[in-house]
Amino acid sequence: MLESNLFGRILGLANLGMMVLDAGQRVIYWNQWLSSRSGLSSSRVQGLQLLELFPELSGGRMEQAVLTALSSNLPSALPPNQNRSPFPLFAAGTWGGERIGQAVTVTPFSEGKERYCLIEVADVTGTVDREKQLRGQAEALRQQSYVDGLTGIANRRHFDVALDRELRRAHRNGNELSLLLMDIDSFKAYNDHFGHQQGDACLTMVAEAFASMLQRPADLAARYGGEEFAAVLPDTNAEQARSHAERIRAHVESLKLAHAPKAVHPHVTLSIGVAAFDKSRLADAKSLLEAADRALYAAKHGGRNQVVVDTVQPL
Repeated sequence: MLESNLFGRILGLANLGMMVLDAGQRVIYWNQWLSSRSGLSSSRVQGLQLLELFPELSGGRMEQAVLTALSSNLPSALPPNQNRSPFPLFAAGTWGGERIGQAVTVTPFSEGKERYCLIEVADVTGTVDREKQLRGQAEALRQQSYVDGLTGIANRRHFDVALDRELRRAHRNGNELSLLLMDIDSFKAYNDHFGHQQGDACLTMVAEAFASMLQRPADLAARYGGEEFAAVLPDTNAEQARSHAERIRAHVESLKLAHAPKAVHPHVTLSIGVAAFDKSRLADAKSLLEAADRALYAAKHGGRNQVVVDTVQPL
C-alpha cells in the first residue's frame, strides 16, 4: 500500500498529463496535472470512455492512435505541428480561453492478459509560440532580403530572380518579355547641391512614382543600383514597352521636382533604355541587360529625359 501511494504521489507531481485507458477505452487513471488543466477531477472521469469524455476526438487522429495502440500494440506520437491542441486543456486553474499547445504520445502496455494504453500530454505552448515567432521573423527577413531598404520597391536580388524566372517562361511558352533600365538624369549634381539626405528623398519619390505606373501583378519595379531603376514587363513587346516607358518618363517629369542649377533640365527627369526578349539575339539575362544598358546610354547621350529602344545588334 505504501509503495502504491508513493508511486501515485510521484505520478501526481509529474509535469505532464497522464491518463491510462483500459481495453474498452475507459479512463482508469487520471493525474493531478490533467485535473488542474481540465477542471475535471480524477473521480469525475474514472470509468468514462475517452469519447464520452471528449466527443470531439471522434474520427480524429487521437482516436485512431488509441485504437491502434489497443488493437495492434503500436505506439503513436501526435506532434503539435499536426494537431496543436487535441484535448480541451488550459493554463492551470483557468479552464477557459485558448487551449495550451500539446504534444501527445500514446503508448500501449499489458498487465497480465489485459491491454492498456498510456496517454501522455506535454504542454508545449511556449515552444509552439517560439516556433511561430521564429517563422514570422524568418518571413520578415525573407521579405527584407527582396526589398530595397531605402525606396521600398524590389531590390537587385529580387530583380535578378524575377528576370530569370520570366526569361525561362518566355523560352518555354514563347511569351513576349521586355526590360526597362532607367537612370535619374544628373543625379550627382542633385546630391552635390541638395545633400545626400535630400538625395535619398528624391530617390524614394521617383521610385514611388515609377512603381505606381506598373499596375499588373506580374510587372516588377526594382532599384537596380544607385540612382538606377529597372522594370521587368512580362507579356510585353518592344513597342508596348516603349509606350509604357514614355508614360513613366512623363509621369516623373510631371512631379516637377526642382533640380540642381548645374543639371541639364530644371526638374528631375529619367532617361530610359528598353530591350525586348529575342530568341535569336537577346535570349538571356546578360544580353538583355546589355541591350537595355546600350539604349539607356543612347538616351543619356542624346540629351536625357527620353526613351530609347535597343534595335541594333552591336558589332
